[in-house]
Amino acid sequence: MTRADTLLRVNAVRYPVTALGPGRRLGIWVQGCTLACRGCMAQDTWAADGGSSVAVHLLLDLWRGAVADGADGLTISGGEPLQQAAAVGALIDGVRRVSADAGAEHDVLLYTGYEVDEVDVEQRSAMKRADAVMVGRYQIAEPSRLIWRGSGNQRLIFNTDLGVRRFADIDMSPERWPLQIRVLADNRAEIVGVPRSRHHLIAVQRELRAQGIDVDYVSWHDPDAGHTAKAEKSIDRRP
Repeated sequence: MTRADTLLRVNAVRYPVTALGPGRRLGIWVQGCTLACRGCMAQDTWAADGGSSVAVHLLLDLWRGAVADGADGLTISGGEPLQQAAAVGALIDGVRRVSADAGAEHDVLLYTGYEVDEVDVEQRSAMKRADAVMVGRYQIAEPSRLIWRGSGNQRLIFNTDLGVRRFADIDMSPERWPLQIRVLADNRAEIVGVPRSRHHLIAVQRELRAQGIDVDYVSWHDPDAGHTAKAEKSIDRRP
């Protein structure tokens, strides 16, 4: 099997994503995570046998389409990307080749629950391939004041000059917190992005309900709803 034929277990692919990094981005959520952070809003990405196995070369086809449409970068989240380190590394290498062929610069932002000193050699190699990496487990009791972070302990680190340049002039504490809401065909909705807090998430849900839209979440509990809702995500084959 070539690196392009390497399989990555994927929960969802979305384009354009504007709430997880600068500009318009292709977002790939991998499937599988054993870290099991309390209060995680993406428990549907935990099971190793969930989602779909997708060849890296098919994901690169999606990336080519995003590049042709003017994408600024790629965000890889999950799940836990570094629990599929070899496939994620192959994906990032392929993304670099596509960008080079297009004569353009595209940054790669990687989310991981691991700290730098926890990863093994293969995981470190995949991590180093990204321009910017958000590290650290989600801590429900430590809300963040900075965008793109689930909790205050999480840190954004840079591996390349491109990563520094792309993030250097961004207001990390904006008044308006970036979230995307995608209304689905059956009048449900899904949220892309990192809410400011659980209270923020509940407020968004209530506003959407007032407009007749039912929002599916994953693992947070709304005391007014009386249940924990589940999210349904699918793989979009084309950007």
